[in-house]
Amino acid sequence: MPALVLVVVAVWEILATRAAATSVSDDADWARAATVVRAGYRPGDLIVFAPSWVDPVGRMHLGDLIPIDVAARMDAARFGRIWEVAIRGARSPDTAGLTPLAIHEVDGVEIRRYERVPVEVVADLRDRLSTATVAKGGRGPTLELAEVGFAPHRCIQVVPTPDIPMQITFPGVPLGTQLVGYVGIADVFTRRDNRAAAQLEVEIGGRVIARARAGVDDGWVRFAGTTTPGAADITIVARSAGANRLICFAVETRR
Repeated sequence: MPALVLVVVAVWEILATRAAATSVSDDADWARAATVVRAGYRPGDLIVFAPSWVDPVGRMHLGDLIPIDVAARMDAARFGRIWEVAIRGARSPDTAGLTPLAIHEVDGVEIRRYERVPVEVVADLRDRLSTATVAKGGRGPTLELAEVGFAPHRCIQVVPTPDIPMQITFPGVPLGTQLVGYVGIADVFTRRDNRAAAQLEVEIGGRVIARARAGVDDGWVRFAGTTTPGAADITIVARSAGANRLICFAVETRR
């Protein structure tokens, strides 16, 4: 009986492997799917791929429609139209909670188009870095195109002195009804060698309105807080117990 089970398992594995091989969309399939996207694409649209490991294939066919700033976006909330190019029924985190307005299937590649009202960005701290002041120890801040969680992100990078909070204040920032940001640890090699987490707090008027913790395996971590429309100083407090911890963050005020 054990021998028969092994034979059955071996046969199943062979058939499953052959089925998987024949179900993989090839370069010609992706080229035809890209033609569908290009026919309906409008400047300002966002194109995403799912699952994430097909991203290099998708960029090979549609990368000219994905500028660097779009590829390194903070998130997808400011995009009103999203094209999701996917295989095997996968979904991108950027389309979570959305219902596709149109779906096309091209030889195993599914193209889904979503439309929604984008958020209104009132201010982006990355655009206001030149006005920032720094208190206490550390290096930075600098504006970087960094790898965080194996994805590109345009972010503000700081390197706090271990166990000493680093304060970066942005004066007179226009506020909406919400502050949204992300934080993560840059550079896969330093994440491998230094396992210390990063911590970030956002203060307005001496009150913490949002905080987040990013571990080496957490990627790009979202945080948010409620704000009152007007203008106010925003202070970012970054800390880590590890030396040379590259902390990257991006923050927007929205309404």
